[in-house]
Amino acid sequence: MKLFSDTAACVRLVADVISYRIRKREMANLFAAVSIMIALHNEKLDIIVRLLFAAVLNTLVYLINDYCGIEEDLKSGTRDRGKVLYLKEHKGQALASMIALFLGLAVWAAFYYPGLFLPLIGGAGICWLYSAKLKGVPLADVLAMTAWGGVMPAAGIFLDSKNGWLLLAQLALFSACFETIQTLRDRESDSLAGMRTTAVFLGERRTRILLTLLICATALYCILVLHYLFGLFFFVAAVIPVPSGKIDAYWNRVRLIFGLAWLAVLVQFYIHGSPLSLFYASILPL
Repeated sequence: MKLFSDTAACVRLVADVISYRIRKREMANLFAAVSIMIALHNEKLDIIVRLLFAAVLNTLVYLINDYCGIEEDLKSGTRDRGKVLYLKEHKGQALASMIALFLGLAVWAAFYYPGLFLPLIGGAGICWLYSAKLKGVPLADVLAMTAWGGVMPAAGIFLDSKNGWLLLAQLALFSACFETIQTLRDRESDSLAGMRTTAVFLGERRTRILLTLLICATALYCILVLHYLFGLFFFVAAVIPVPSGKIDAYWNRVRLIFGLAWLAVLVQFYIHGSPLSLFYASILPL
């Protein structure tokens, strides 16, 4: 009877993670991984297998995030209190679920493609460090999510793919921008909770400056390495004013701009199989 109840609790915990993240649109790295695989002409079966791996990996890392953030979620009140309390009451089952998911993914990687250990260990490890400690360490929070945003979509590439690594670097810069926006959005609540995130440490004005610099770095990377024309579109996000109190609407506009430019870059890779940059040949010869 206890085994049945424990299994039911594990299933519910996993289902809660998946449903909440889908509603919050927080599994964008899945689409990033798929888009890279399509652009680089991975075989259809390989795309399906890697997509399923990435989906299970996302479930693992977000369960880790929720597990480490129970007390914070209870204090903030931004999550369904009933579900957070359920997780707190079933921490043992949550830990068992994480171990099972990790071991299952490890076996998957070992038998299908060992390169999948990179997103597994990197994605889960960075998420644990971020959720348990680095989320409240100024600048380290942004750096951690930059690395996480680059390593998670690595589920979609072969490790010897130069083009794959170039695209992952662009995604890492996206994550740096998005994490900075998130710390800016949550600055006041994080400050009240005693968390010293980047935005709490720098203040609103300097965080906005940092965000602008990161967006410009994102644009310059694309121009210099991926596509000399499409990279210009990222600069549009740098000149959009960041409205006070309406960060989510601003974030959606940035996502749209980044997404359209990213799509254009991927079409270039799909058709021509290589970057189209004035400086790429001299900086990073294929």
